[in-house]
Amino acid sequence: MLSPFIRAMGRLAAVAAALALAAAAPAAAEPALWAIRDQDSTIYLFGTVHVLKPGTEWRSAKVAKALGESRELVIEVIGADDPAAAQPLIARYGVDPANPLSGKLPEADRARLAQAAKSIGLPEGALEPMRPWLAALTLSIAPMIQAGYDPKSGVETILTAEAKATGKPIGAVETLEQQIRFFADMAPDVEVDLLRATLDDVADGPAQLDRMVAAWAAGDMAGLEKEFVEETRRDYPHMYEVVVVGRNQDWARQLEAKLKGSGVSFVAVGAGHLVGPDSVQAQLARRGIVVTRE
Repeated sequence: MLSPFIRAMGRLAAVAAALALAAAAPAAAEPALWAIRDQDSTIYLFGTVHVLKPGTEWRSAKVAKALGESRELVIEVIGADDPAAAQPLIARYGVDPANPLSGKLPEADRARLAQAAKSIGLPEGALEPMRPWLAALTLSIAPMIQAGYDPKSGVETILTAEAKATGKPIGAVETLEQQIRFFADMAPDVEVDLLRATLDDVADGPAQLDRMVAAWAAGDMAGLEKEFVEETRRDYPHMYEVVVVGRNQDWARQLEAKLKGSGVSFVAVGAGHLVGPDSVQAQLARRGIVVTRE
């Protein structure tokens, strides 16, 4: 369901994002890698997980080769791990103390909200000033952190550090404010759906994430689609359109523009955006752009 869209609260660029997949990958991991090419440019497209256990192996020979060839790194957002940048945006878009959270939920979900908050050790009423999207983030990340997953071990964090160390330019497909506003600008009923979907997932927690990351690490796109896309697309279609489809369409437009340039780029975005009938690859195909799996 929705937990793959969520990044750690301290990073909040994840809003996308939601989405964090977290678990240890097998030693012989082979995550899927795609490429878009024309006469003078190559764009590698790699699906990532935003939060992983320390020591997780994910860099296959194909990925290492693509990174070595690339002269630019493009990620979802720059500065996602900067609390100074995130905190003013959270204050602006994430809290609504005049309208308590429980009052925005159907009565049947209020007890679930209280139980979920208790399960992650939050004091009574701690979620009440939050808007539904921020409460969803809070409830999504806590089980991962409690289970030992670390945002500093996420793929983008590692790739960004390596790019900075070698002086490689770093770009992004979204800004931090833009990512947060994908959630904050949802229609009220869609925002509540996001929280309700998160409540659906609380009990399954890390076990669901284990299944997702296992599929990702093995390059099993059908398995990843089943875990990541199918249920959300079926049960929360309006939210799916906002969080997945609209963003994938925008990213495809950006990649099409980049292809008109030259050189080799490595584009790393959340793996959930690269699976299913509305994936970035599908959006590119609708624009007549061929994407091949490496």
